[in-house]
Amino acid sequence: MAISIRSGQLAVYNTERNGAGDRPRRRSTGDDMSAASAIIFVVDDDAGMRSSLRRLISSVGFAVEVFPSARAFLDARRPDSPGCLVLDVRLPGLSGLDLQHELADTDAELPIIFLTGHGDIPMTVRAMKAGAVEFLTKPFRQQELLDAIRTAIERDRMMRADRHERAELRRRYASLTPRERDVLAHIVAGLLNKQIAGELGTSEATVKEQRGHVMAKMQAGSVAELVRFAAHLGITPAGGGQARGAGG
Repeated sequence: MAISIRSGQLAVYNTERNGAGDRPRRRSTGDDMSAASAIIFVVDDDAGMRSSLRRLISSVGFAVEVFPSARAFLDARRPDSPGCLVLDVRLPGLSGLDLQHELADTDAELPIIFLTGHGDIPMTVRAMKAGAVEFLTKPFRQQELLDAIRTAIERDRMMRADRHERAELRRRYASLTPRERDVLAHIVAGLLNKQIAGELGTSEATVKEQRGHVMAKMQAGSVAELVRFAAHLGITPAGGGQARGAGG
């Protein structure tokens, strides 16, 4: 199926058959799980397009919220749940690309699927380099959009999980004393307790105790896991001095 806009309405063209007549293809139970709790935001200045996209996307089980402009989207209070943004490139006022940049500068970044009736290669490259999931030119196939939405939602789930883990690791790191942070930086550099003691000018027994505190506070079950945590936080392994990164 392909979608085109004519006189404020969607024109649907039968460009492929999927075994389910003219309806979008439904998927397995895993797809239902993808739709659960996810919300799709649609920003398009054409009322007919907004209405048609709402019907299409909701027909496969997704919650949908629509907005006539980028500013209206930014001003709205959005639920904290997985989702994505289906965004028209050419909008009055703040453009779709401008909105992409604004979201990238905040903690509210969303995977974006761009729609346009006037796409060009430089614009597409710019959007994709900035992290867009897909760039669809009208008319587009219904299934192509729905597949992009599912991909975007999975990306958002992973991004959310990553942000949650990083926030939790920052909380644990903040609980360390300055000396424990020094010890951590030396542990992830691969130094033994005796070597760390020499670097920090303290006893091996003291370093052993501080290492235990670091492992407990960071909730690391092994040195390998502690190294992974440190890398996720951007902590620089040190042969001396304080760990850097994990600030803020």
